Amino acid sequence: MRVFFTFLCAFLLACHSSPVKAPRTAEPVTSGKTTSTASIIPPEYDQQGRLIRIRKTDAEWRAQLSALEYRVLRQEGTERAFTGDLLEEKRKGTFVCRGCGLPLFRSETKFDSGTGWPSFWKPIQPEFIVEHEDRSYGMVRTEVECARCGGHLGHVFNDGPPPTGLRYCINAVSLDFVPD
Repeated sequence: MRVFFTFLCAFLLACHSSPVKAPRTAEPVTSGKTTSTASIIPPEYDQQGRLIRIRKTDAEWRAQLSALEYRVLRQEGTERAFTGDLLEEKRKGTFVCRGCGLPLFRSETKFDSGTGWPSFWKPIQPEFIVEHEDRSYGMVRTEVECARCGGHLGHVFNDGPPPTGLRYCINAVSLDFVPD
């Protein structure tokens, strides 16, 4: 029941206009880089052992990302359910942030949640994901973003499978896939 409610809420969100600055489009998600152009960019740490963040201007992000990628990653938008090209990705490999290449999830932690977005039960490293409370749309959820570039990834819910019981519900357009 909980998964159905989550799916229903996500579906309704995807059907309504987003509160971000850019208008929603019916653009299908076709920009997932599942070829050798996607790459893992290992994390770099400062002298205190903290992950070094990537800082770019709005113009630099707009030049790097497609309109849909920009709307989701930089303006906290959401792609339409069941449109992401990584939803059915079954090969072994690593899912990396589309904005900066930080390795976020391994294929072994991906599962079919039935929600229409790629779902994972555990990130590669917990410190690669930043969580924030999200009270948009009259709900209380936990937003997840990339710790290196601050790109919006999706949300995490407490209705996932063992062993963590978590479901990281991630926009496919926020990810690239690097096969093993």
